[in-house]
Amino acid sequence: MFKHDVLCFGETMAMFVAEQSGSLASVDRFVKRIAGADSNVAIGLSRLGLKVNWLSRVGNDSLGQFVLDSLRNEGLDCSRLEVDREHPTGWQLKQRCDDGSDPHVEYFRRGSAASRMSPALISPELLQVRHLHATGIPPALSASCRDLSHQLMDAMRAAGRTISFDPNLRPSLWPDEATMVEAINALAFKADWLLPGLEEGRLLTGYESPEEIAAFYLERGVKKVAIKLGPEGAYWQDALGRHGVVPGHPVVQVVDTVGAGDAFAVGVISALLQGLPLEYAVDRGNWCGSRAVQSRGDMEGLPLQAQLNDYEMLLQRSM
Repeated sequence: MFKHDVLCFGETMAMFVAEQSGSLASVDRFVKRIAGADSNVAIGLSRLGLKVNWLSRVGNDSLGQFVLDSLRNEGLDCSRLEVDREHPTGWQLKQRCDDGSDPHVEYFRRGSAASRMSPALISPELLQVRHLHATGIPPALSASCRDLSHQLMDAMRAAGRTISFDPNLRPSLWPDEATMVEAINALAFKADWLLPGLEEGRLLTGYESPEEIAAFYLERGVKKVAIKLGPEGAYWQDALGRHGVVPGHPVVQVVDTVGAGDAFAVGVISALLQGLPLEYAVDRGNWCGSRAVQSRGDMEGLPLQAQLNDYEMLLQRSM
């Protein structure tokens, strides 16, 4: 019996979101929230009833305390979150866009406490978990974070547990594109379930079509691939050759696109951990993504278990 269902790790930053549209330089009012792709997924899975262990570091500062309090309030087990007395908590400024476009974000994370994560954080107790979710963001933060990513994935593979991986490419954090592609693919090949966006897949593989991108990874040991296609939905393929496209869910108004991919990961991972078919998992991912873009904030639109139950009840009635 595992203490946790999922282990997630990465950097959660404090985020100051503009309350007015326009350039960040002209805005004088911001609201404080948290941000981070890895913790977005952790929060989303926790909201759906999964027990999530969160591995990270924050600074010994007010922003670090804010991050820790916010994560605990979302039900995450933060007993493995370390407080660094020498390095600060990362933070960011986020533009407000009222037209549905991608907001401009400025990061202040260089030398942050989370960038000092290393394999020293790994313990036998930490690995007593059903599933590991990893992304391409921690390995971009520092060499020690990259080592942590590899060793966590290797340990989980050796233990026979499942691993999901979302490339979450951040080119600005890498010295060049070639280095990024090589490093991210080295981790992607260790995953059981891979969740890239279409443009990410094209950059990482050199292929254009979702079918070719999926085949590239399946040939290298990945078992299930779900490729995000934006509003059109997602393409899926598994190691048995089964494949298809699941259409996206209509959205009346897109409020904030940030976090949609993380919400997709929440839907897919939660369904696969229930033993549901990949096609169904992708539909749940699409639904979670459609909810995320209708809320302002990176994780505020992630659904609760009761909302998922209502959606699935309607889905069953329509079948």
